[in-house]
Amino acid sequence: MGITKYGYDVFFTVTALCLILIVVALVFIEPKGVKFGVIGLSVLLFAFTANFFRDPERSTPKGEKLVISPADGKVIVVKQAVEPEYFQGETTMISIFMSPVNVHVNRSPITGTVQHYRYVKGEYFAAFEDKASEKNEQTIIGMEGEHGKVLFKQIAGFIARRIVCNLKPGDSTTAGERFGMIKFGSRVDVFVPTSVAVNVKVGDITVAGETVLAEYR
Repeated sequence: MGITKYGYDVFFTVTALCLILIVVALVFIEPKGVKFGVIGLSVLLFAFTANFFRDPERSTPKGEKLVISPADGKVIVVKQAVEPEYFQGETTMISIFMSPVNVHVNRSPITGTVQHYRYVKGEYFAAFEDKASEKNEQTIIGMEGEHGKVLFKQIAGFIARRIVCNLKPGDSTTAGERFGMIKFGSRVDVFVPTSVAVNVKVGDITVAGETVLAEYR
């Protein structure tokens, strides 16, 4: 398991900071309690950062009709919703909440071509709140594959201030392929046609690149 390339800047900055703090503690701080406290906090900060930016390999299920989860997390919404931007009509919406302990690398839900992309510089409500889907900073990506369309949103959380997305209109992706991440707490909304068979329910745990969210009929 390695560190995602999308987090190299933060990871190496934090690593350097932790090393400096440990050296300062060992060389300049005399009281043992303070010395070991600084060292302990540095180790914890490094461990948290390494855990957050981890990027494990995944085995994506085979099947052209499958819609694969783009995010690790917990399903917090499954409902019918009007999607006005790409589908321009009724859809099924599946929302996944990503806590700070989840892997935050995002993966393509289908094999297809990016037809729509928009970045929204929005607000920062808690990611589990419904209004976060419309108000928060986000990227909106619409794709079409052989069997249908899907739209998904990378939505920043209350703490997150950085969304990474490598996709642009015209790009082709394969289901399960990495395309970006959201740093430090977030949410991903997935919109699919109402005709699909949904395979998850509220409370289910998803694994990016592995969990089947839905299947085109």
